[in-house]
Amino acid sequence: MSETLGQRPWMTAPETVAVLDALEAAGGADCVRYVGGCVRNTLLGQPVSDIDIATWLLPDAVIAALKAANLRAIPTGVEHGTVTAVAGGKPFEITTLRRDVVTDGRRAVVTFCDNWGEDALRRDFTINSLYASREGKIFDPTGHGVADARAGRVVFVGKAEDRVREDYLRILRFFRFFAWYGQPPANAAALAACEALRDGIKSLSAERVSKELLKLLAAPDPRAAMGLMARVGVLDEIVPAPIDLQRFEGLVAIEEDQLFETDPLLRLAALLQDDPLGAVQCAERLRLSNAERDRLASALAPTPIFKSWMSPREIRRNLYRLGAQPFRDRAKLAWARADRSATTPQWRGMIALGEGWTPPPFPLTGQDVLAAGAPKGPMVGQVLREVEDWWVEHDFIDDKMSTIEKLKAIVQGMAF
Repeated sequence: MSETLGQRPWMTAPETVAVLDALEAAGGADCVRYVGGCVRNTLLGQPVSDIDIATWLLPDAVIAALKAANLRAIPTGVEHGTVTAVAGGKPFEITTLRRDVVTDGRRAVVTFCDNWGEDALRRDFTINSLYASREGKIFDPTGHGVADARAGRVVFVGKAEDRVREDYLRILRFFRFFAWYGQPPANAAALAACEALRDGIKSLSAERVSKELLKLLAAPDPRAAMGLMARVGVLDEIVPAPIDLQRFEGLVAIEEDQLFETDPLLRLAALLQDDPLGAVQCAERLRLSNAERDRLASALAPTPIFKSWMSPREIRRNLYRLGAQPFRDRAKLAWARADRSATTPQWRGMIALGEGWTPPPFPLTGQDVLAAGAPKGPMVGQVLREVEDWWVEHDFIDDKMSTIEKLKAIVQGMAF
């Protein structure tokens, strides 16, 4: 008896129903199936975020069917058979069944077909080659997808080397899916193919690589996957060596133990050395955004050095100087490298203070400096910085008159 997913809320949502009704009106009930992640995740009892649909309708017919149903149709990858339908503001990726004609490790030339088995054979992993009917009946053309999903086996469809040569990004996808869905030991044939063909990663665009890497790092516990990547030399193709796996593993353990939110970018920082220039170079290599680049550089500055025994006064001073996000990043990275068994309360308290304390505004302005007798010009900023340093060192003294007295003393002692 064939397995079934049953009817799940994402299947019966009005948006999903509208898209399937539109396609079935053009090709009949057997022309469309759910495919890939939505089937796999439902089978495993995991959340479904994206709903992908496969059909033997050609792209032009898909677009016409959607428009006839007053649904938006976006030809996002029409040369490869992909059209995005938008219903109720929700996107659905619809792809025509296809087979590869020519591949070069980065992109493929495809031809469309009407055979579900052929379409399954060109997909990457058996767990992603699962289909389901509108009623939830599962179709497993490779014969292994359901069993592999339940056992946590990430296995390439067919010969692993053939699948990798079709698209070298599948090397990173293997480790990403192992991080999210796999159970050790990793498939030996898949690992061997990734190791043997890892040089092909160089041919991929930086944007594709970084997107896949950050998805991998977003897994609840990517430690085993990252360890495998390092062991077979794949990690060296992506991020600059030397790699700090120990700090990375420590950070993941902290996030897990302390129920911190998973932070892919900070996990990437944990892998790198404490070198802002190196962080910037890594960010540029991966084509990260400017904000991501700046955050990496701030997190990996070598000073000030964070220690678990910092006093509340030191914590406040560093928080004021660094800002909230860099402070938290630096504290977590330092904690990840420390002996957590003895110092967890101190680190946790430091981060709690960093999250709960709002630095007071500096009480003086340039007008106060001028009123104290300083001339207009660069000297105003210099005096303000000197007074601010004194104010910070005195733990943000809440006495404006004392701060003004310090300002006057500094101005009187300066030669103009």
